[in-house]
Amino acid sequence: MWWPFAVALMAYLLFRLWYDGVSGPLTAAEIDEGLARIAARGGSVGTELGAFRGFLEADDGREFVMLNLVKFASGMAPHPETGEQVPARSLMDHYSRHFIRRLVRRGGHPALVARKVGPYVDAWGDVQADPGWSIMGYMRYRSRRDLLALAADPSFGPVHAYKALGAATTLSFPTQRVISLFVGPRLWVALVLLLLAALWALAFG
Repeated sequence: MWWPFAVALMAYLLFRLWYDGVSGPLTAAEIDEGLARIAARGGSVGTELGAFRGFLEADDGREFVMLNLVKFASGMAPHPETGEQVPARSLMDHYSRHFIRRLVRRGGHPALVARKVGPYVDAWGDVQADPGWSIMGYMRYRSRRDLLALAADPSFGPVHAYKALGAATTLSFPTQRVISLFVGPRLWVALVLLLLAALWALAFG
């Protein structure tokens, strides 16, 4: 009974098409257009617009992982729509849900999220004092094209206020993995599909 394995292979190829994408590095025209869209909606990508452009212009077409450090705002904050006082953390949670849904649509996903459980234990040289980080997260992006598209997404305009009120401090920079002992989706999705195909063949073959 071979057809369950053929279906599993087809499903895996479709998954890889979504997860890896097929486009190459960004062009200068795409970068200009994306940054213009960000400016047109009055948005921003933080305080380092020049650095953001430089990162886009150096696009190698590969996936990358964004390191995010976040310190949640404490206490209560006014809800951006109702003005009602709500926990500031809930506003950041609202923004995060909005962001992750759109990240997943473009083949990205949280790779690791962890909460801080202690102070700096090794910090020397030109390092700023610990502001009291709350969590860290690695967010996998399929490409820099997807990062630009997310930054220019007009739906982020209305929800940016949630982030501004929910996060007291943020720090983000892109990385590329050198060593990783975690099993990524490329492998575990293949194993799950293979297992399902084998179980189907055993049950109905």
